[in-house]
Amino acid sequence: MKAYNRNILLAVDESENSRRAVSYVAQMLGGFQGFKIMLLHVIQPPEEDYFATEEEKGAYYQEYKKNIGQKLDEYRQILIDSGFTASDISIHSPERYCPSMGECILSEQSQAKFSTIVIGRKGLSRKEEFLFGSVSDKIVKHANDCTVWVVE
Repeated sequence: MKAYNRNILLAVDESENSRRAVSYVAQMLGGFQGFKIMLLHVIQPPEEDYFATEEEKGAYYQEYKKNIGQKLDEYRQILIDSGFTASDISIHSPERYCPSMGECILSEQSQAKFSTIVIGRKGLSRKEEFLFGSVSDKIVKHANDCTVWVVE
């Protein structure tokens, strides 16, 4: 029988769905000892010709990282307020190209050996899901050796 650890990868963005996923983990596990949470937000670089100048690109990244940093700190505080200790929560925000965000999340899970992935569901229409794919759907279908919680 496989032994699971208590390490949870909480994949987030700045959406209300991510906030619900964070709140769900806080309500379900806050106050229990032994859980480690990593808040993951992958910063995906825009297309190469998206910005006219390097200055525009630099300004965009600076503002984006500031905003997402504030959001990640807010999520971290929700977890702390629910009973997690600050040392049990880490934030990881790598900048990397992802052919699919689901693939990037699964790659992070595999590298760090998390037993659970938690992600908020975007709530795409069937047409949008068909055209663009669903991150949560991809993770559920392709996750190996871990549990996946999709929070609606």
